[in-house]
Amino acid sequence: MWIGSAAVCLNDKNRILMIQGKDLVEWAVPSGGLQENESLEDCCIREVKEETGYDVQIIRNLFIKEGEAEGGIHYQTHYFEVTLIGGDANINDPDGLVHNIGWLSLEQIDGAKHAYPEDKDFLIKYLREKLTESE
Repeated sequence: MWIGSAAVCLNDKNRILMIQGKDLVEWAVPSGGLQENESLEDCCIREVKEETGYDVQIIRNLFIKEGEAEGGIHYQTHYFEVTLIGGDANINDPDGLVHNIGWLSLEQIDGAKHAYPEDKDFLIKYLREKLTESE
């Protein structure tokens, strides 16, 4: 089974931090696989740093997504709400999979093509809740 973490990071302009792969079409939140002797929280923080250059702090666990990927590999991804605490936009992805970083608005997330289409509804709901809280 593949186990990993994903980060949902909202900035002060109510935009969510997202990345694109080399196709520069599909968007996703920063995420990646758990390394040996690493906590899920540390995995999340490391993946954000590698994929975006930003330093984040965990706020809370949001949910766990489980399923089966192509090739029959079972996966479990732990989604965390994180807050930006430093760093600058800078891709340092050792896997070479990230080619663009962006902060997407509600409208952009709704209209975007998603690498993980099942995340779209959650991200829209999450952002709407945050917008309501800030009013």
